[in-house]
Amino acid sequence: MDELIKVAEDNGIVTVTLNRPDRLNAFVGHMRRDLAEALEEAGSDPHVRVVVITGAGRAFCAGGDVHFMAELVQRNDAEEFARLLGAARRVILAIRQMTKPVIASINGAAAGAGFNLALACDLRIAVSTATFSQSFVKLGFHPDWGGTYFLPRMITSNLACELFFLGDTITAQDAFRLGLLNRVVESEDLEAETLKLAERLRDAPAISLAAAKHAVYATEHDTLEQMLQYEVEAQMRCFVSEDGREGVRAFLEKRPPRFTGR
Repeated sequence: MDELIKVAEDNGIVTVTLNRPDRLNAFVGHMRRDLAEALEEAGSDPHVRVVVITGAGRAFCAGGDVHFMAELVQRNDAEEFARLLGAARRVILAIRQMTKPVIASINGAAAGAGFNLALACDLRIAVSTATFSQSFVKLGFHPDWGGTYFLPRMITSNLACELFFLGDTITAQDAFRLGLLNRVVESEDLEAETLKLAERLRDAPAISLAAAKHAVYATEHDTLEQMLQYEVEAQMRCFVSEDGREGVRAFLEKRPPRFTGR
C-alpha cells in the first residue's frame, strides 16, 4: 500500500495515518482508495478491536489537494473525479459499517473532506490548536464525505448553513462547544490521551460496543418500536456471550472484568 496511508497495529488497536505532511495530508491520487482499503481490512479483521485515524505532521487533513483538483478541471476529467467521489464514499461507509469504534485523533487543521472524515468517526479528540472549516464553498464546490448528512444531525440547521455557506474557520474550542468534539487536549498530550481512550475501548466487551454503535446510528432512521425490538435482540446476544457472563461474575466477585471479545 502507498506510504501516503500508513497502517500500524498494536495489541488490537489499528492506527491509520494520513501521511502527506508536506501538503497538510491533502488527498491526492489513490489516497482515498488506499484509506478505504485500510479501513475495510481493519473492519473485517477479528483481531482488531479499535481503529484510530490521525494525520502526520501539523495537520489532520486539509481536504482534497487543490492543485490535483485543478489538473482534473483543466482536463475536464469528470470520470476520474467521479472515481474519487466513489472512493470517498467507501471510506465513510467503512467507518460507519464496521462494528469497531473509530476514533479521530485530530492533530491539527481539518478542512473540507478532512473535517467530514472526522465527523464520520464515532469519537473525536483534538488538540487545542486544531481548526475546522467546511471550505468547499470557497472553491465553488459542494460538501462531500458525508458532511451534509453528519453536520445537520450534530448542530442546528442555521449553524450548519452558516458553516457550509460561509466556509469560515472555527477553533477546537468552538467545535467542542457545539458538541462536535468529545475532548480537547494540549498537543503534547494527544497521543497519550488517544491511546488511553483506545485502550479503554479495546478492553471493553466487543459485542456490547458493536451493538451500541449500531443502535446509535439506527436511531437516525428507525422508529421507537424498531429500536425497542433491536434492544431486545442486542441484549439477548450480550446475555449469552462469554463477556456478558464474565461481566456479571466480575461484579459479584468485586473485581475488574476480563473481557475477551467473545
